[in-house]
Amino acid sequence: MSELTEIIAIGSDHAGYSVKEHIKAGLEVEGFDFKDFGTYSEERVDYPDIAHPLARAIQQGKFKFGILICGSGNGMAMVANKYPSVRAGICWNEDITKLARLHNDANILVLPGRFICPEEAVKFSKIFLSTAFDGGRHKIRVDKISTIL
Repeated sequence: MSELTEIIAIGSDHAGYSVKEHIKAGLEVEGFDFKDFGTYSEERVDYPDIAHPLARAIQQGKFKFGILICGSGNGMAMVANKYPSVRAGICWNEDITKLARLHNDANILVLPGRFICPEEAVKFSKIFLSTAFDGGRHKIRVDKISTIL
C-alpha cells in the first residue's frame, strides 16, 4: 500500500480528544497508522486550528482520508468544507457513515464526540475507511459540489 492509503490524518479539539485517542488505539491494532494533527490533551483549543491544517493536507493530496472530532462535529465540518476537493461529512450512525462514502465520496469523517460513545466512533471509522465510493450517478453529483453556479 502507498502512504496515501496507509496513513490516516486525524485531529480533534479538546471535546473530541478522548474519542480521538480511542479511535487511534482501536484502529492501530488493525494496521492503520495516523498522522495526528492534534490536539494532544483535553486543554481547551480552537477547532479551526486543528481543522485547517488537516483539511489543507487532504486538499493537497498528502492523505486520502481524514477524521476530525469535536463536540458536535459542526465546527470541524464547517472549516474542512471550505477547502476545494474536501468533502467532510458529519456521521453519527452506521447508515449515515456508509452513505457519506458510498454516495458522497466523503474524504473526511467528522464525528460528534459528545453525542457518540468511543466504541461507536471506532465502528464508524472502520465503516468509513472500508466503504468504497459507488460512483455512477453519484459521481455526477459529487463533481458539482465544487462548481459555483
